[in-house]
Amino acid sequence: MSLTIKNVVFVAGLGCIGLDTSKELLKRNLKNLVILDRIDNPDAIAELKAINPKVTVTFFPYDVTAPLAETAKLLKCIFSQFKTVDILINGAGILDDHQIERTIAVNYTGLVNTTTAILDFWDKRKCGPGGIICNIGSVTGFNAIYQVPVYSGSKAAVVNFTSSLAKLAPITGVTAYTVNPGITKTTLVQKFNSWLEVEPKVAEKLLEHPTQTTQQCAKNFVKAIELNKNGALWKLDLGTLEP
Repeated sequence: MSLTIKNVVFVAGLGCIGLDTSKELLKRNLKNLVILDRIDNPDAIAELKAINPKVTVTFFPYDVTAPLAETAKLLKCIFSQFKTVDILINGAGILDDHQIERTIAVNYTGLVNTTTAILDFWDKRKCGPGGIICNIGSVTGFNAIYQVPVYSGSKAAVVNFTSSLAKLAPITGVTAYTVNPGITKTTLVQKFNSWLEVEPKVAEKLLEHPTQTTQQCAKNFVKAIELNKNGALWKLDLGTLEP
């Protein structure tokens, strides 16, 4: 699938993997890249705008833990401004098993709410045009890091939710797939807490394994979007892309 003149909404498009993926997307001559993120970063937005002046980059503040009604209100504003959205990327995530409720809220509930809200505009049963959802999971979604069962469980939920969305595509007209990064050098994995302190040095031990850079991950991330395979569970690990 060509991404030329597509409108893409990217939740957490300024994060570690998110920012490098946004940069890769801009090389594809989108029409609009709409970034939703919790923290405004004018320097990052300016950097993105400079990459490809042909693409309009727009920022909206958004916390994925907001209630569904607030998310729906924001999406109504976005659809009013841009008329159409072709792809939604759900990329928000945290890794801290001390924050149980927030981990589930950010990694799973927020993703479900954003998806639910956009279905109101896309669902073909409501005469919508359909759309494409790309959810960022993790290899922990099917190969848990047992020291962080809350995080791993939230990512397993993302994988299963997305697989269900893909099977519902004949009903809704909305296709879906997950991209699941392996260990990537981000601030997320520099230091994090294990569940009930079962492993005090889990971050250090995790980084003893081979890793990939955010740039490597981003390149394969965009390749997965271009392949646009409904129901796919892509693994993005060590600079490779594979089912």
